Amino acid sequence: MSRSEKSGAPPAAPEVEEKAPALPAPLREGERPAALLVAVSVSAALAVAVIIGAATIHDLSRRGGSLPGAAFIAVILALLAQGMYRRRYWAVLSFEALLAFQILVTSLALVVSSTIAAAGACLLSIGLAGWLFWKLVRVMARIQAGERPEA
Repeated sequence: MSRSEKSGAPPAAPEVEEKAPALPAPLREGERPAALLVAVSVSAALAVAVIIGAATIHDLSRRGGSLPGAAFIAVILALLAQGMYRRRYWAVLSFEALLAFQILVTSLALVVSSTIAAAGACLLSIGLAGWLFWKLVRVMARIQAGERPEA
C-alpha cells in the first residue's frame, strides 16, 4: 500500500505536458520594425559623424586617432546599417554587440564621472542603448524565424 493510499489522499494527477512558448512571427515581406529603423539610423549617423569628426579635427594622431582608422570604423558602421536595413541577422547581432560594449564602457565612465551633467549623460546613454538592445532582441528572433526552414 502506497503512502498516499494510507493517508487517504487522492492519487497524484498524471503529468501535464507544458506547452512550449509560441514562436515569434517571421517578418513580413518588406516589414521593418521601428526598433530596426532606429538602429539603422543610429548606425548611419555614427558613420557620418566619425568621418566628419576625423576630417575636421586637427592633429588627429596627437589625440590617438588616424584617418584610416576612422574610415575603417565608418565603413563598418555603414555596412552594419545596410545589413540591418536588408534585415540580415548577422548585422543586427553585430550591432547589438556594439551596443553591449557601449553600455559597458559608459557604465565605467559613469563610475569616474566628476560632474552631475556627465553622470546624467552617461545614464541617458546607458538607458537609450539598453532600450534599443532590448527591442532588437525580438527583431532578431523574428528575422531568425523567417530564415528557419519549416518542419
